[in-house]
Amino acid sequence: MTTIGVLALQGAFIEHVHALERLGITAREVRLPRDLDGLDGLIMPGGESTTIGKLMVQYGLDEPIRERARAGFPIWGTCAGMILLAKDIGGLRQPLIGVMDIVVERNAFGRQLDSFEADLAIPVIGAEPFPTVFIRAPLIHAVHGDVAVLATLADGRIVAARQGNLLATSFHPELTSDDRLHRYFVDEIVVPVQSIEGSRTAA
Repeated sequence: MTTIGVLALQGAFIEHVHALERLGITAREVRLPRDLDGLDGLIMPGGESTTIGKLMVQYGLDEPIRERARAGFPIWGTCAGMILLAKDIGGLRQPLIGVMDIVVERNAFGRQLDSFEADLAIPVIGAEPFPTVFIRAPLIHAVHGDVAVLATLADGRIVAARQGNLLATSFHPELTSDDRLHRYFVDEIVVPVQSIEGSRTAA
């Protein structure tokens, strides 16, 4: 049975839980280090990245998540979660997991009033455009190393990327009824890692 954790310190976590449950995936809200035990992957949701980062430090979650990420544990960061995954956020000082080779700008699209929706092409999940919701969203300015760009806006700005076990999206897929990105995270990142770990255990 696949179990995905959703960081539940602040922000839009319950919507991720509901999306996973629609897919028949067991979801667990993560608030303390012990909640990470037995998980097959973790989603870090949108919200206030500074607040989430400080709470991760306060509850002792930052280092366990960082260690797992470096060891190949699947993690998906959406909006604020993407900021927390990034190694570079333009020199701003705030707690980060800091494991993904991307350069991110916070609030790149402006204030809450500048939020918008767009149908984007994301080839890895199929030909049909994906409905995206951008709320005070960050933007990926640059990628390094083996990071693959998964989606861009019409002007070429990067809004989704993957680096091995790490997935990052600027937008909020959990706020739509389209669960293809959640299915992609599970089928293409979590399950392959489970298979590798299972092979190692069997050996």
